[in-house]
Amino acid sequence: MGLNGSKYPSEARILMLGLDGSGKSTLLYKLKYNEAVVTVPTVGFNVEMLETQDKSFVLTVWDVGGQHQMRVHWEHYYQDTAGLVFVVDSKNKTRMTETKQELEKILGNKSLKAIPLIVLANKQDLPGAASPSELAEILNLKEICGNRHWCLQSCSAKTGAGLEECFRMMVHFLKTAGDEKEVYLQRGRK
Repeated sequence: MGLNGSKYPSEARILMLGLDGSGKSTLLYKLKYNEAVVTVPTVGFNVEMLETQDKSFVLTVWDVGGQHQMRVHWEHYYQDTAGLVFVVDSKNKTRMTETKQELEKILGNKSLKAIPLIVLANKQDLPGAASPSELAEILNLKEICGNRHWCLQSCSAKTGAGLEECFRMMVHFLKTAGDEKEVYLQRGRK
């Protein structure tokens, strides 16, 4: 990682996780190419580099498949991870318990103890999607996020709403690492 004379790194590896069907690949390609791309379930991973508008910061985003058989391999991607984006399918309320268990397992790993977290409440464009405040309660975010920078952001991989804000917030968290921990709850647009 280059430092370019500043107190924070100008590059960072971001790990994007979530259950299968949560929309990780769709939102990554919407953000990267501003196109709604038809995706298939990710077997393995996708990697894309995202630059800030002023080109002062580069995020290398690793989108790792979320099928049950892939989740046992997630920990192999934790090393050198500077930030975590966890994508939740806000519409699929039947999988919230499974979602919460996986997030708790991830956050309990010692390799990821202090890294910043952004939880993306995806599919907010769909009727019946759980609101960000409902998700914060269901996932018990205030309790499980511990002493780390974290944010819950509503978004839509289909429309792109909330995606740029999410990654801007991640850059902010990375630049302010070591400062007093901040907590953000971004109220969603429906």
